[in-house]
Amino acid sequence: MEDIGLLSFLSKLGLEKLYPNKLTLQSLLEINKDNISDKDVESVEDIPWCFLRKLFKINAECRTCIHTSSNDDTNDDSLDVDLYTDEFTEDNEVNPLDLITALFLCADSFLQQEMSLKMSMCQFSVPLILPFGSQSQSSLMLWALRDILKQWRPHDMSDSKGFVENNIVCANIPLFSFVRLKNCGLSKSQLLNYLLCSGRQTHNIFIHRDMEGGTVSRRIANGLVEVCWYLPCGTANLDIFPEPIAFANLRGDVSETLDHFSFLFQVSTATFVFLDKVEETEHRILTSLEDVRSKLFFVVNRKEGDPHENILSVKKTMEALELPQSHVKTKDPRVNVAKFSKKLVATIKSTLADKPATMTIEDMFDKAVELGLSVDECQSDPQKTAADEIMKGIGVRSIPVYKKQQLPLQGNNWKRLAKLEKEECRLKKAGGVELEEYKSELHAEKLSIRKDQSKYKLSKAMQSFIASLTTTEKEKRDFFLKWMKLKLDANSRSKLSELRNKFKEECRRNKNKELISELDQNLLDSSLGIEHYMREMGQIYEVLWSSSTKPDEIICNLPEIAAEMLLDGHPLELLDGDASNIPETWVTDVLMELHRKVGEKSRLKVLTVLGVQSTGKSTLLNTMFGVQFPVSSGRCTRGAFMLFLRIGEDMQRDLNCDFILLIDTEGLKSSDLAQLGDSYEHDNQLATLVIGLSDVTIINIAMENSTEMKDVLQIAAHAFLRMKHVGKKPVCHFVHQNVAGVSAHTMNMAERQHLLEQLNEMTQIAAEMERQPSIKAFTDVLDYDVEKNNWYIPGLWHGTPPMAPVNTGYSEAVADLKNNLFEILKSDKNIEVTQIPEFLEWMRSLWKAVKYENFIFSFRNTLVAHAYDNLCKEFSQWEWTFRKDVLSWQTAAELEISNAEHEADIQLWNNLVESKKSEASKEIRNQKTNMMLKLQEYYKSKDKHVNLIEKYKADFSKSMDSLEKEITHSVNNKLDCVLEFILNSKKAQDIQRRYRDMIEDKVMKLLSSCKDTTLSDDQLTDVFEKMWTGTVVGISGLKERDISACILEQLWKNFTNRNVNEELQDIKDLNGIGKGSFKAKSKHIDSHVKKIENLFFRRNIKGDLQNFADMVIETCTRFVVDTAKTNGDYHDIFTKQLLEKVDKNLEQRYKRLKTNTQFEIDLKVHICGVACRGFLQMHRKFLLKNNPKTQLDKYKTQYLSDFLDLYKERDHCQRKATDFVQCCIRPAFEDYINRSLGINIMDEILTSAHSPEYSSRSFFQYCILKELLQKDDFKSYLKYICNYEIYVKDWIFQHIHQNMSEQKTLYKLKTNNLEVILHKTTKAIKQASTGEDGLPLPDNNESITVFINNLRSYLVKDISISTEAVKRALFQIRSTCHPFTKSLTESLNDLRDQLQEEFSNFEDIDETLNNLPIKPQDELFKRVFGCGQQCPFCKVPCEAGGKDHRQHHAAVHRPKGLGEYRDEYSQKLNETLCTTDVHSERLFKNTATNWEWHPYKEYYTYYPDWNIPPDRSIESADYWKYVLVQYNDRFAQKYKAKPADIPEAWRRITKEQALESLKDAFNVKGQI
Repeated sequence: MEDIGLLSFLSKLGLEKLYPNKLTLQSLLEINKDNISDKDVESVEDIPWCFLRKLFKINAECRTCIHTSSNDDTNDDSLDVDLYTDEFTEDNEVNPLDLITALFLCADSFLQQEMSLKMSMCQFSVPLILPFGSQSQSSLMLWALRDILKQWRPHDMSDSKGFVENNIVCANIPLFSFVRLKNCGLSKSQLLNYLLCSGRQTHNIFIHRDMEGGTVSRRIANGLVEVCWYLPCGTANLDIFPEPIAFANLRGDVSETLDHFSFLFQVSTATFVFLDKVEETEHRILTSLEDVRSKLFFVVNRKEGDPHENILSVKKTMEALELPQSHVKTKDPRVNVAKFSKKLVATIKSTLADKPATMTIEDMFDKAVELGLSVDECQSDPQKTAADEIMKGIGVRSIPVYKKQQLPLQGNNWKRLAKLEKEECRLKKAGGVELEEYKSELHAEKLSIRKDQSKYKLSKAMQSFIASLTTTEKEKRDFFLKWMKLKLDANSRSKLSELRNKFKEECRRNKNKELISELDQNLLDSSLGIEHYMREMGQIYEVLWSSSTKPDEIICNLPEIAAEMLLDGHPLELLDGDASNIPETWVTDVLMELHRKVGEKSRLKVLTVLGVQSTGKSTLLNTMFGVQFPVSSGRCTRGAFMLFLRIGEDMQRDLNCDFILLIDTEGLKSSDLAQLGDSYEHDNQLATLVIGLSDVTIINIAMENSTEMKDVLQIAAHAFLRMKHVGKKPVCHFVHQNVAGVSAHTMNMAERQHLLEQLNEMTQIAAEMERQPSIKAFTDVLDYDVEKNNWYIPGLWHGTPPMAPVNTGYSEAVADLKNNLFEILKSDKNIEVTQIPEFLEWMRSLWKAVKYENFIFSFRNTLVAHAYDNLCKEFSQWEWTFRKDVLSWQTAAELEISNAEHEADIQLWNNLVESKKSEASKEIRNQKTNMMLKLQEYYKSKDKHVNLIEKYKADFSKSMDSLEKEITHSVNNKLDCVLEFILNSKKAQDIQRRYRDMIEDKVMKLLSSCKDTTLSDDQLTDVFEKMWTGTVVGISGLKERDISACILEQLWKNFTNRNVNEELQDIKDLNGIGKGSFKAKSKHIDSHVKKIENLFFRRNIKGDLQNFADMVIETCTRFVVDTAKTNGDYHDIFTKQLLEKVDKNLEQRYKRLKTNTQFEIDLKVHICGVACRGFLQMHRKFLLKNNPKTQLDKYKTQYLSDFLDLYKERDHCQRKATDFVQCCIRPAFEDYINRSLGINIMDEILTSAHSPEYSSRSFFQYCILKELLQKDDFKSYLKYICNYEIYVKDWIFQHIHQNMSEQKTLYKLKTNNLEVILHKTTKAIKQASTGEDGLPLPDNNESITVFINNLRSYLVKDISISTEAVKRALFQIRSTCHPFTKSLTESLNDLRDQLQEEFSNFEDIDETLNNLPIKPQDELFKRVFGCGQQCPFCKVPCEAGGKDHRQHHAAVHRPKGLGEYRDEYSQKLNETLCTTDVHSERLFKNTATNWEWHPYKEYYTYYPDWNIPPDRSIESADYWKYVLVQYNDRFAQKYKAKPADIPEAWRRITKEQALESLKDAFNVKGQI
């Protein structure tokens, strides 16, 4: 019947499916709408969940969740008797005891533990014996109580201020049990509450009838035994009892739960029986007890008018038991409960004075089994045994010795590795050793340590530990871990207390820092917890995975085990606080295994709490999320731990994540560790790491210590500033703990303002230290609102611990904070969704940067690199779209200008060009606006980690401004060139037209003179030849311009407003200048540099100057040659562009070279001399091409044919059509094909298989360097290093040549263009053959002129047909329109075949590329070359996106010797990488520093526009190390230096390793 009643009650609560023990702790920790809801109880089924929600918040009001909200609306003042029926109560309310019993029956073992722990924190009684337990047996709840840890101070420890800390089940505490007989009217629970509070504010530890729900009839709770503990605080006037005491309370009467009563009586120090009278059955029960005289007490409830027989029944039992009168306490009706409770207190004290025997709850096990009770702990016996086996290994050995023997991998070697890794970053102890050699030594030592570690064999303890974890049953693993935790914690508490006291005492004295450090290390060495075994497991995995020996299956499966533990709610150590290091391989593989286990659905939101030690950080997290981070322990644990909380499916969309990741850290500014020198650095590293990983950071501030608070704020300000720099923008809330009062928020407005002032002050200090001068206030770093980002939380305890319950105001305030944080996570779109792989990448890069002292300049992150590279790729595409559209517009504008017919009115041409310039500006502005919109849209997307590159947005915007200026300048120059070309061509055409008219007149006169004679073709030809020779003999060509004077004039203009007259006035002719090689001289060096006495440096400067001059001259000569290859005439713009190139180079290199004006003059004069000869050749080629006699000679055959046809009166329609096509259409077609071909080639390359090579500058660099490695050619490397611009141009040109050669690509592109224009022309011929009325043109000779004009009009936007050519081709045409158009169509088809054959046979691709108006090689160069700046130390080119960026950077730097750096004294090439130097203690001096020594670490003083981060790993620069090893002697010979001293480790780098390092440096692994 009892089981039926139980199931009925569970069904009423909706718990029947969870019985028995199916409700798990993990299900309650999941974040879902039910678990975080604060909704009212709407039905009885809601009651258990409301109770659990509040209990997990440690809210003492949880026991009020025992009725539906509809009960609150009932009019209790009504006198309607019907309202007071049992039926109403039974349907809508439950007794709190029934509720607690039901939940414990449904909860699994771990949830029972958690419920007991949280109930105990609320100062509630907790179940000791649970009715309806296993197999209908009642259960002793030993396991459920195991986790309750209490602290108290007995009065005998008051003076020493010592305390006792123990698991309550292990504590030897006297137990006083309280039971009642059937008809007792006195509430023992209420009396106990008074007794335990001794008249002070009563806290309801035990539920009683006057509480909410207390009068509801109990359905299943009878037989429940509850227990609570009184624990003294050590203050006599506050403590009720001087020693700790346990109080047990049996629910229901004795006769109904006889086995429970018997058990309690036998294990108790004393048993108090509450009664009104003793019935016969009860008399027999009581008289059957043994040893009653010392252990049994009666509490008699005497009421007025009690029947005499009640008193007699009590006396009868007393006499039978021989119970002394002192063991009977009578409650007189005139005495209230509070007063009577004092009697019981006195009785208990007197009992304690006799020092009675006591029994721990743990020792009650056997007695429970003997009396037929089950013990909840029995099911975990195998796991307990396994834990005991490991604990036996500790035995009598000291913990440090045990750890060295059984957990050796986390010892000195691991800590040494951590120090080596930091030293690799900081290079502080290199001494006189060369840095690269020193780095190799450090790396070798690391490898040596790993090699020693790889010999490790699993210790017995770790074998047992891993074997117990490898079980497939989650419950067994959880039991084992809990047993290990319990036993290790107990062991630590017993062994560390004395050491901790010594440590605290020494810190208090604040004298001997060495001793403090030694005691701190002893504490660390003597600490042993489950995290040490997990840490060892991670080290085993790291060591064996990095060794050459393949790990066995068990080791390989360790990450899977740890991942399952994380999913089961166990924390994992992120940062080993003992070694201050992260086991990256272990953490990465564990989390990646977790990522796989959840089907790669691992979106994370990360929350961290930071604050001073012992300010309630962990308690805050535990209260907020119901978790159990350790808050009090005998061990000294340092570092950071992470714990995963699942998000329920119903909230995944709202929160946009699958897990909340909590990170709990050790306290900052530990008062114990403040004495140690590295305390601040340690805190800074920890704060930077966890803030960098977090989306939400809570800064926990206890109001007691303002100095510590200020230190924490400075540490936090540093960390937030660093995150802003790398694109992470966490949410920050400040929690002010121990602030009481309902008006706290209002009253603390001044405090909040003061906090903001301090934050601003700390931010300014941090910004100065991190070299971010633009940051002036905390709000510059992240969004902060003094009203919304501050929370005031009352103290945790309501009263004086250890008897104080948790303050309800605390749990409610924490709940409000939690709800607010969830709302932020839902609404804040700035929070980037991160999956585990991205989280791990952040972790690795953050930790790498943290290990460098200068975080801002050390941070490198693959996610940032990928995000930046992706944006660069997009930007390159946008830029090409911009350029392409403008180039297309420009081509159309050039055609429009060419087709304009203004005859001799030059002003009209000028006006047209000016209007086109205005139109161009508008077009360019529109294109820039479109590009800006694309950038803004790109930054709105949240799937590309764009928040990480927010700081680069301004750079790209600025680059757009530069692009606009550059393209505007280029288009204007081009339009000016077109105008000048047209005007020059027009001059030539005017001369040609005059001579054409003369020739045509002569032909017609000759025809007239021959008309009356009969001549053969040969005779006619002879006559024609004589006429032609006589006519053209006097034709003169175009006048040659003085190109030297033109260039010299531009040179003078370049030096306007500069006093250089004396230097330039002697130069009259440039033709003879620049024929020899340019020589850098002493007079070219700045006067300040000349004062340097060191001959080596002076020679070095002169050598640098010579190299620079040679590079500029070669680049400019290339420009002259390329320009001269085009078909146009010389224009002054060419010289201006040339001089602009020189100016740009001088500007870029001035800081390094410190040149003077004389050098600039001599260099420009030399280059202008070279240009003079090139441009003169170009000009003469133009004159030759446009020479009137040459042009007439081209058409001599045509005129002869016309003469013969006219004389013979032959039909020349087809020939005229062919002449028209060849003279007029063909040049126009060729022009059209070439005008479009440049863009076509660009599009072809950017969409072909080769497109990735030009997708971004960094990938372009990778492709070039990879090819160099494969070519294995020293000259190519030398050219790449010393003349990068020329190398890139040549590489691009050859690449285009190769691309166009493959599969006849160029032929196909030309043919496609031909088909396009052919189709347009054919269509235009049909349209031109029709008049305005829509009818065909008349078939007469005059219609041909109309037809040609129509044709030109229809094709005006596509091609330019020369008027002169038309007149020549149609000279004296006698045909009619219809036959001509038909013949024209046939000739067009012949032209197509002719051109296609020419395209197919044409092999000179280089000539085509050089003669295109839009050169694809130039456009590709603009796309990938960038700003052209080079690293000031190693000369590596900048790879930053855009051209106008704030800082230059490159993916991989190289040994400085490759950039010609050498040792001042030995003259050996410098093998050190600049990425090593800038994070070392070394110094440098050069022209930029005025040859004064300057720390490499502060290179940004002189080179603020360069960011040189450290190498990602020692292997990152293997590529250039390999190159230097291969060509060391040849570079030395070329640079006139001695070979570098190369570290031996570099000689072992293979070609394959060099390529792998290149892939790693450019983040291309897995992409190609």
